[in-house]
Amino acid sequence: MEQTQLKYILEAILLSADQPMDLRKLETLLASDEEQSPGRDSIAQALHALQDDYAGRGVELKEVASGYRMQVNNEFAPWVSRLWEEKPPRYSRALLETLVLIAYRQPITRGEIEEIRGVSVSSHIIKTLTEREWVRVLGHKDVPGRPSMYGTTREFLDYFNLKSLDELPSLADITDLDNLHPELSLEPEVDAEAAQDSQPETGETAENSAENTENGVDMESSAAKDQEDAENEQDSPELQAVAEAQGPAADDADHSHTREEASTTE
Repeated sequence: MEQTQLKYILEAILLSADQPMDLRKLETLLASDEEQSPGRDSIAQALHALQDDYAGRGVELKEVASGYRMQVNNEFAPWVSRLWEEKPPRYSRALLETLVLIAYRQPITRGEIEEIRGVSVSSHIIKTLTEREWVRVLGHKDVPGRPSMYGTTREFLDYFNLKSLDELPSLADITDLDNLHPELSLEPEVDAEAAQDSQPETGETAENSAENTENGVDMESSAAKDQEDAENEQDSPELQAVAEAQGPAADDADHSHTREEASTTE
């Protein structure tokens, strides 16, 4: 098989594949009964030639951990992303910090992550990372409790266009997590969101308090009255029956006392 023909065949295969293709898979696809089936070295040379052909174009041939794949050049990703109305997922800073620690310190336990970050790691974060298949359990540490040790996966490397962990940038280069990856949009921490959401409520309460003060309304008395009414409504049926039975008797006693006072006055 000629090298030019082999290059075009590989191009067609990679454009049609829905996942990265390694040399072993490509060699299996190109195997035939003929004696001149391309070997792994010939396939590798054709792939390198394809990479040169696509250099500087809108589409590129990229080698990642799982193999080779055709993909959009990151430079043009913002325009291509407009094809889909669904917005990319947003990740919190806590999740990205956890992911960075796992990637650079693996294998690492959850307790070790908490010790480094100084805060507890939410179970939701670990669940999200494992569901995205970025993180997996590598084993269990030989200490009391045998905690799980976490590490990254091939899917993690594929997502970040990495062939191996050696291609990870140095920690000094990612001190700013906002620039960790252009597709990872950071969302505010949960505490910050809660504080922001509570601000309008605080302002509204202050405004109502000022308005009530101007109108001469005693907020404490009103609150006490509301509480008293609520307690009366929550009385048991037995207590309400006793109160209703005592009500007429108490009224008669008051009228009798009033008649005695009037007679004495006369």
